[in-house]
Amino acid sequence: MTLQQLKYAITVAETGTITEAANKLYISQPSLTNAIHELEKEMNIIIFNRTNKGISISKEGEDFLGYARQVLEQAAILEDKYKGNNGGKKQFCVSTQHYSFAVNAFVDLIKKYGQDEYDFSLRETQTYEIIEDVARMRSEIGILFLNDFNEKVIQKILKSHDLEFHQLFVASPHVFISRKHPLAGNTVITNEELEQYPYLSFEQGEHNSFYFSEEIFSASERKKNIRVRDRATLFNLLIGLNGYTVCSGVIDKKLNGKDIIAVPLADESDMRIGYITHKKGRISGLGYTYLEVLKKYFE
Repeated sequence: MTLQQLKYAITVAETGTITEAANKLYISQPSLTNAIHELEKEMNIIIFNRTNKGISISKEGEDFLGYARQVLEQAAILEDKYKGNNGGKKQFCVSTQHYSFAVNAFVDLIKKYGQDEYDFSLRETQTYEIIEDVARMRSEIGILFLNDFNEKVIQKILKSHDLEFHQLFVASPHVFISRKHPLAGNTVITNEELEQYPYLSFEQGEHNSFYFSEEIFSASERKKNIRVRDRATLFNLLIGLNGYTVCSGVIDKKLNGKDIIAVPLADESDMRIGYITHKKGRISGLGYTYLEVLKKYFE
């Protein structure tokens, strides 16, 4: 097994076709195909399923490619340290629930380590996809929250994927509403007071479940529900419909706008916001830096 073979396999996975990967790598298709076959033979696994319709990554291939990405990232760090060059493009990926502090920390990381070439990814996505990204090592870090309601279910899933949760801080649930909302003057808001207003939440796709919700689950029935995919849409609806959502209370005026405010929500359990990592993986230097930057937004 060589670093070149690992690079070939990852490029095929990223492009989805042997033809496109061969063009990107500036080698012939037969040479690339042979290299992949030799790698699979040596490692005694099938990385790619071949059909008449093309190729797809096998389940064991997903795991293998996760480790392969880590090997290449560590090799780049070694080159950077001992060969005196930039070690190629710096790569880093984090998956997160829709938190402004996660975006701010990502911006700070790029400003500090972006250099001339980099390939960074920030995935604001659904809760189950965050877990899946880290389990398959597509992302080095995943950011989500636990509380009394979802902890047993989420921890069971994390354990089954060899993942660990690391707490960053504890937040009291807050209601995000428009500055012009009728309840904006309250020092504390109850679920009963919110009953008549539309409740906005991020949809969780095929894995939709109260346990995967990014918002605090409430025993109180919500009569008006709107689910959205992205943060900008959610905040526009908060303002336009006098809607509300429930989050950590950590708010950023640059990202969320000055028209959105956070008011404490009464009678709900705390949110333990943290990050997940793979037990068999290693956090890179960029990963540690990202976490350090992240922590400053909670102080």
